[in-house]
Amino acid sequence: MTFNFPSLVAPLLFLGLLSCDSAGDVKNIKLAHGLSKSHSVHKGMEDFARRVKEKSNGKLTISIYANGQLGSESQCLELLQIGSLGITKVSGAVMESFAPKYKVLNLPYVFKNETHKLNVYDGEIGQEILNSGEEFWLKGLCFYDAGSRSFYTREKPIRSPSDVSGLKIRVMKSITANKMISAMGGSPVPISWSEIYSALQQGVVDGAENNPPSFYLSRHYELCKYYTLDKHTAVPDVMVISTIIWNELSEKEKVWIQESAKESAPVQRKYWAESELESLNAVKAAGVEIIEPETLDFYEVTKEIREELKSESELSDLITRIQNAGA
Repeated sequence: MTFNFPSLVAPLLFLGLLSCDSAGDVKNIKLAHGLSKSHSVHKGMEDFARRVKEKSNGKLTISIYANGQLGSESQCLELLQIGSLGITKVSGAVMESFAPKYKVLNLPYVFKNETHKLNVYDGEIGQEILNSGEEFWLKGLCFYDAGSRSFYTREKPIRSPSDVSGLKIRVMKSITANKMISAMGGSPVPISWSEIYSALQQGVVDGAENNPPSFYLSRHYELCKYYTLDKHTAVPDVMVISTIIWNELSEKEKVWIQESAKESAPVQRKYWAESELESLNAVKAAGVEIIEPETLDFYEVTKEIREELKSESELSDLITRIQNAGA
């Protein structure tokens, strides 16, 4: 999904990325994502856009295109890489295909608790990871909370790791996610977000794994009546800007963008916490059985994945620093 383009291509594509008013003193950047307007991430991005406009006194504006209007998550990433789109939201799991440092955020049970997680997102470690995608034209601006991912299934409830054995579980296009399902004896099936409902309906997969709002807003609960809150991973969403546009911004414009992104993160997280509670209550009311298993067995069965990543020297140091951040 990564590309190499002649240096002359970027200026040409940039013309379609930034638009100016007739006076030439107002810049507009396009931001696109695949989520609904009711999603906490969209609300966080609305806050981001408002802050950019206020800080710049209207000289820099953000136009948001939700619901996949400009393409899927993968398509939006590719548009960023060639400079045809300014900003998008992408899962940290997908980012590991571009920048290896994102892998550590996708490890099962790498965070001790919520405070530990946010300390990593908002600290030096988080910034280092956000910057690590720049060589692939993808600069991270901030982490948005996407809660914890858990299993949901159609017919067979998951109460322990052994219950995953033999099941076809939809995962994101993430090497780490694939290894996690395989470690439990299941078959990982990478399918795009928009295709999950039909895949569940047709029996292509037996289940999937995601956070409560995604489970609810996608209406996957209509097909899956078991939701196991094992909370195996806490993969963040990442707001990413094309380095093609970033490098064309003035230093003042970069400050407006970066400050607004960081300030919008706590706002998104507040919306997230509210939507998580609402979603769990809604799926319960719809007849979904909520299972809260003992997570120690899940932790143990995924231990090898964490140990394997430690064999990579650069990532080993990063994992150690993350563990110390929660001490």
